Amino acid sequence: MPLIGFAGAPFTCATYLIEGGSSKFFFETKKMMFADPELYSSLLDKITECTILYLKAQAAAGAQALQIFDSWAGVLAPDDFERYALPYVKRIIAELKEVTDVPIIYFANNGATLLDLSKTSGADVLGLDWRMNIAKAIEQIGPDIAVQGNLDPSALLLPENELRDRVAKLLAGASKAHGHICNLGHGIHQFTPPKQAKIFIDAVHELSGKNS
Repeated sequence: MPLIGFAGAPFTCATYLIEGGSSKFFFETKKMMFADPELYSSLLDKITECTILYLKAQAAAGAQALQIFDSWAGVLAPDDFERYALPYVKRIIAELKEVTDVPIIYFANNGATLLDLSKTSGADVLGLDWRMNIAKAIEQIGPDIAVQGNLDPSALLLPENELRDRVAKLLAGASKAHGHICNLGHGIHQFTPPKQAKIFIDAVHELSGKNS
């Protein structure tokens, strides 16, 4: 089974440091971005350097793919994402590619409006949340980047036949992708019955023609 390394993206990590936890409005984060950009940039530079070291260590320890997870990227307008979040992701990916050929996944959650920018990140794979049509997203991304996603995690609660139908539709929508890692569009809910996750996995294997 492949071993996937993981790190939070600099913008997302910064929001937790600045807000002191999660937030609905990210007022303190945006206040720093707009009112004190030098402090914001200094903080993001530090996070970026630590993230590069962290992911290099994961690759050296045997990770076969690395994922950069930007949980809160979707709270940014495209112009602000391009200025305040994406450059740090690009820097991480560029430096990683100088020392490793491990594939890199970038996931900007709630990022339907950010796809044109996300595809410039340098990532080999873009994660897609469930709020976007996967076929349209693939068309927008282009032929050179693979995708990961994008079943709504709550859809695991569907009856088995309906869940299998969702899987079939998802696989059909992703059929023109450069490559597709079938997955949920975000993390699985902690109270999801494990048997439902197994139905999803088994359906993916069966309907995609994979045996494992």
